[in-house]
Amino acid sequence: MADKSYDAVVIGGGHHGTIIAPYLAKAGMKVGVFERLDHLGGGAIMEKDRPAPGFIGTFCAHFTRFYSHPAYKEFNLREEGLEYVFPDTNEAIIFDDETSYVAYAAFTVVDPKTGETRFNEENVKKTYEQIKRFSPVDAETYLDLTEKYRDRWRAAFHRHRYSPPTPWGTPDPLEELLQDPKSGLIPELQYMTGKQVARYFFESDELRILTLRGFLTSWGCFPSDVPGIATIIATIHLTLGWEPAAIAKGGTQAITDALVSAGKKLGVEYYVNSEVVKILLENGKAKGVRLADGTEIEARQLVVSDNASPQLFFRLVGEENIDTELKRRVRTYTFDRSGQLFWGDVGLHELPNYKASKDNPDVNRTPRTYWAPKDLAFMEDKYLHEIMLVGMPSKIFCLTAPDSIWDPTRAPAGKHSVLVEEFTCPARFFSRREWEQLREQFFEECLEQWRQYAPNMTKDNVIAHGLTTPADIRDTHLDMGEGGWCEGDCSGVQSGRFRGMLRGYRTPIKNLYICSSGSPGGPGIGRGSSYNCYKTIAQDMGLPLPNY
Repeated sequence: MADKSYDAVVIGGGHHGTIIAPYLAKAGMKVGVFERLDHLGGGAIMEKDRPAPGFIGTFCAHFTRFYSHPAYKEFNLREEGLEYVFPDTNEAIIFDDETSYVAYAAFTVVDPKTGETRFNEENVKKTYEQIKRFSPVDAETYLDLTEKYRDRWRAAFHRHRYSPPTPWGTPDPLEELLQDPKSGLIPELQYMTGKQVARYFFESDELRILTLRGFLTSWGCFPSDVPGIATIIATIHLTLGWEPAAIAKGGTQAITDALVSAGKKLGVEYYVNSEVVKILLENGKAKGVRLADGTEIEARQLVVSDNASPQLFFRLVGEENIDTELKRRVRTYTFDRSGQLFWGDVGLHELPNYKASKDNPDVNRTPRTYWAPKDLAFMEDKYLHEIMLVGMPSKIFCLTAPDSIWDPTRAPAGKHSVLVEEFTCPARFFSRREWEQLREQFFEECLEQWRQYAPNMTKDNVIAHGLTTPADIRDTHLDMGEGGWCEGDCSGVQSGRFRGMLRGYRTPIKNLYICSSGSPGGPGIGRGSSYNCYKTIAQDMGLPLPNY
């Protein structure tokens, strides 16, 4: 006899587990969430006194637009404490020749309570003028693509993100765009490498470099990877700054706290330090789970797993319970280029003051600020080679985020916190001791190169850093294989409708579903895998569909 019983058991209290739980509870189910770690939210957490006392630091999730996720309205998360700040500047890149580019949001938020946005002609003109300074041709391309995004891409992209995959052979919303001659998207794009995509859309080194770095930022895709059409649209909208930057007050922890608060009000029961070690099966159906301490939990209607395919099928279900074809598919799921990073917050006495701000002042106040060499050939060919060979590139293409400008809670009064991100290799390439050495080596080199762009970034300006390595991530999160935040590579067959190898959220085992970042939707807190998983469950079980 089971020790506890629920209608729905959610394995894992990561960000997708915390999203789907209140949806199931709102549908009338008694829901239990069981998390292995001592906290909920997965990567969507903040750590107190990181990198130094008085600071709060991000662990491995940062750039979110959860105000645009359907759950934000469905559960009134603003009233649960999730509040965003929306800077007018969006994305910037500063080059080593002191030239720069700032993108301003083409869509700006007009109602923070609902996340409603409106097209902003003034900001479009600003971004146009920024691009025109280095490429009149790319400036015209920007206007053309902005119009196509506004009129066609944006709605299709939203429907794609928040809809389960269509059956194979039936075009999904983005595949429909590829068949529309007015969309400006050609079918070949879905097979192009990142390098080819950047060359297809832009002629300038500046926008090509930013696009290639954008593929890395959100998806962990290198220039030689094939990102797929959804990733291409998501990355181009970063390069051109179409959607507003958004900073959650209190960091990503505020997202987790708001979702859990909403879930508790609906009766969800959450358990931490409660590792699921086995999914219990009976006559080919998921009937519950067993915890590490031997406790058995009954699932009267369904089990939902917030885990990637290898952990779900090889560890929790067991290879003996799946067929040969599924084993083959799961064996192909890789983690070699899944967003391995040197990542974390740097505590500063004063914010970076970039030399490029002399003729482009807003580079000092942009939520996503890259600094990088104007060396397209290096990014296209040598960047990945050096990362895989020695763990870090000799020329750093760094993403920084000066969040404390807009959210003073991140740092003590009068001090500042800046997130730093640069890519590295899989965790297995080095020993734990070597990763500790690489962390410090990287920060020293990063600081030296940073000073070339912002002379005040001296050692005396640094209070402390809290950088993590892939070894840190691998050791704490089982699904972040090889220490990559993407929960699996995001290129080729691990992108789009095929991600997770199941072409959706149902598994071959009845009553067992998958809702994680390792399923269609991909990595990231605001993407649609858990929302779409609930819609699939609702269809199967006759539950009410979401209101939004």
